[in-house]
Amino acid sequence: MNPVLNLLRENRNYRWIWCGQVVSDIGYYFNNIAVFSLVVQTTGSGLALTAVMLARGVPAMMAGPIAGVLLDRWDRRRVMMASDLVRSLIALSFVLALEPGRQWLVLPLSALLMFAMPFFTSGRAALLPTIAGRENVHIANSVTQVTEWTTQTVGTLAGGFAAAAFGYKWAFVLNAFSFLFSALAASRLRSPRGHFRAERSREAAVQHPAWEYVDGLRYIRSQPLVFGIAMLTVGWASGGGAAQILFTLFGEVVFQRGSRGIGSVWGFAGLGLLAGGLLAHRIGQHLSFKSYKRTITVAYLAHGIFYIAFSQASAYALALFFIALSRAGQAVCSVLNYSKLMRYTEDQFRGRVFSTLETLRWSVMMLSMGAAGVASHYYGPREIAAVAGALGGLTGLFWLWADARGKLPEPRTDTHRASQECPL
Repeated sequence: MNPVLNLLRENRNYRWIWCGQVVSDIGYYFNNIAVFSLVVQTTGSGLALTAVMLARGVPAMMAGPIAGVLLDRWDRRRVMMASDLVRSLIALSFVLALEPGRQWLVLPLSALLMFAMPFFTSGRAALLPTIAGRENVHIANSVTQVTEWTTQTVGTLAGGFAAAAFGYKWAFVLNAFSFLFSALAASRLRSPRGHFRAERSREAAVQHPAWEYVDGLRYIRSQPLVFGIAMLTVGWASGGGAAQILFTLFGEVVFQRGSRGIGSVWGFAGLGLLAGGLLAHRIGQHLSFKSYKRTITVAYLAHGIFYIAFSQASAYALALFFIALSRAGQAVCSVLNYSKLMRYTEDQFRGRVFSTLETLRWSVMMLSMGAAGVASHYYGPREIAAVAGALGGLTGLFWLWADARGKLPEPRTDTHRASQECPL
């Protein structure tokens, strides 16, 4: 039987978390397209769009350390459920921003929504090796990320057309209900241990939360592979943050296709992520560690080169094709790197590792978004996108240099302990 179908059929826990992901991710992207299109149509300003993205990025950055400590202290399933319930209420509140004179609510609501997000996303990443089991961690990670990109493709394409045809209200309502379903799915997870807390020593459990987070940072720095992947996250985000604004500007301004254009650019980017994720799923279990590192170099270079090609394409269809290829390279890196992190990161540090990576990503993306927003007043979207693509390519060169200098040795042992697994 196909290993993916086998995982979904036999692993009850993974099946529930996957179903919740499908529904909530589609709803989330409905919200994204509706908010971005509403802001651009209301203000016509790239700077206003930057303000929205910063309102999302800063809280996500601030929440990371808190989420990481809580996820390594408390039951991860309960933390994820609480995040979903809070996000459902916030998502529904976006309807208020549609009333005349209340568009300013988009900023605080976006901030609150994103502050709650790392408690769920980092929790899912930390929990996945436990519910999937040692042998299936790469498959589970691949399916989770490919599903995320599939729902991005469906959600952005459908969200763009739905916002144009039915208005923004339904996008916000559906997003709220999608989070409720995700909370229900998380509530169905079961563990033989009776909980989903990380195994911790007594000394670690009594530390001050601030010191616990510092210990997580020390752990990341002490693990060459984990630290190298963290630096890749920084490199990608330096150009990836600008993309959050550029995709909207290319759809609305460069190609003048409104919310449908925004949805199409995001949608084809999602198709590229999907293709790259499927490729990484197929090759991931067969790559040696040396081949894995070479694949990361090639994929990052391809990501940057095709992003530059996207920035300069004059034909709309060609631009969509290039952005799909660029995102395919990014997806290969993401799937392979996360599989390695899930396999080699100790359970007691997983929450802090994944939340720290999320914090790093949002911190650098915030700077990148801010720079792109300011630059949009002086330069065109094509020039800004070319710089963003170059930064992505340089990330691949950094990884190549680190590997050549022997700074990325293969970890000696697999720190994923069989005693911590509970696939059901």
